[in-house]
Amino acid sequence: MNEPLAWPQGYSLRHYGEIDSTNEEARRLASAGEAGPLWLAAECQTKGRGRRGREWRSPTGNLFATLLIRPQMPIAQCAQLSFVAALAVAGLIGRHAPRAEVKVKWPNDVLADGNKIAGILLESASNNGDRPDWLALGFGVNLASHPADTIFPATSVAALGATAPSAGDALACLAGLWSRWYGLWLDRGFGPIRDSWLARAARLGTRIRARLANGETTGVFEGIDESGALLLRETTDRLRLISAGEVFF
Repeated sequence: MNEPLAWPQGYSLRHYGEIDSTNEEARRLASAGEAGPLWLAAECQTKGRGRRGREWRSPTGNLFATLLIRPQMPIAQCAQLSFVAALAVAGLIGRHAPRAEVKVKWPNDVLADGNKIAGILLESASNNGDRPDWLALGFGVNLASHPADTIFPATSVAALGATAPSAGDALACLAGLWSRWYGLWLDRGFGPIRDSWLARAARLGTRIRARLANGETTGVFEGIDESGALLLRETTDRLRLISAGEVFF
């Protein structure tokens, strides 16, 4: 096992036994003036949620955390942080389940041996145009258990045959990895993040289905562009850029 990562300098932490949602708490704290960067972690959530308002079940033993930051950058650029977050989570899973094949799935899921092991939810608010006042990155990582009846087949660190870390140890690892990837993004932009994400991308070069706000389409997944949009080859002469949607294999 790799050596534990030190808690990153400059990041605060608040821990809750039970809360409705760490993302909701981040929203409340941001509205009250909390500047961050601040990690919020809970042993249990009563109203955890994923993308598109889906329920995120939150049993004790898994990791439920949100990072509250104020990046001071345009919202389109801040959207790239979902890829930064995915790489940090992938690193966390790789450290604790080294035999698993860990992949990332557009736009913000992490897979282990083909099954979903983590999800990431970005939320923000803005009062002055294209720059968010704050950004909350919510993380749900299946450590000790996973749901059995979900849209995407799920797994957990324990189900992979590895020893599940405690939620506290997992958060310390995640925070350390996030700090490294975020620092790279700040220093060098999206290019190296994009390259590292594509190196882990699930089903790259294969045919996938994308669900959009106004329907569905299929095509070959050719990668992501310089902004993070999905590149989908619908036909030989039609390459479609998708900035928002959901991918199915």
